[in-house]
Amino acid sequence: MTIPYQPALQQLPIEQVNALLDDKGCRLGLDCVNWKEQYPYKPLTAVYLARTDEMLFVKWHVNGIMLKGVYTNDMDPVHRDSCVEFFCLLADGRHYTNLEFNCIGTCSASRRLNRTEDVVPLTADELESIVRYSSLGSRPFCEIDGQFVWDLCVGIPLRLLDLDKHHLPQSIRCNFYKCADDTLYPHFVSWAPIHTATPDFHRPEYFADLEIEQNAATEGTENW
Repeated sequence: MTIPYQPALQQLPIEQVNALLDDKGCRLGLDCVNWKEQYPYKPLTAVYLARTDEMLFVKWHVNGIMLKGVYTNDMDPVHRDSCVEFFCLLADGRHYTNLEFNCIGTCSASRRLNRTEDVVPLTADELESIVRYSSLGSRPFCEIDGQFVWDLCVGIPLRLLDLDKHHLPQSIRCNFYKCADDTLYPHFVSWAPIHTATPDFHRPEYFADLEIEQNAATEGTENW
C-alpha cells in the first residue's frame, strides 16, 4: 500500500480535503479485532491517506453503534471517548509518534520509545499546527446510543512525524486504530494485527510498512 503524493491538497480547506480523500487517497481497512473474546465489537472503519510536500492527510470514516465526545482540551484522555489513532515510526528509528483524536477532533499526541519510556508530549504549538475537521463538529456531548456515521480528517505536518520533505524515506512503519475505552461498547481494532494478551496499541514491533510515493501526482489535480 502506498501513500499517494497529491500536492494540490495543500491549498484546499480541510473540509474539502475530507471530501476528496476517498478518491485521491489510498484506503486501509481497520479489520483486526485483536482481543475478540473480551472485546468483540468492531465498528466499520476505513482510513484514507495522501500527502503533500508539507502535510500527511489522514481521514477516518467510521460507522458504529455508539458515540461519545466529552473531552475538549488537547492532551485530555481522548481514548476514553469515541477515538481514532495513528502511530508512526521511521523505518530506521526508535521513537515513534502517537496521535490520538476523539470524534470531535480533540488531540492527544506524544513522541516516545514505548508506552512508559522517553514520553515527550507534543507542545501546544505543535498540536495547534495539526489541521482538523470532524463531520460531527467540535461541541462536546455525553455518550449517545444509536447508529452513527462520521468522518475525522486531519492534516499532520510532516515535521511532527520526523519526516523531511527533501529526504523522504521510501516507507514508514505505522498502525491505525479505532477504540473507545470508557463507553457502552468498548472496542480496540487496528489495521495491522497486534499479538498481545490484552489491549496494547503501544507496541511498535507490530507496526506495518506503508510506502510513500516519491513521484508527482497524476495530471489534472491542479483543476480540483
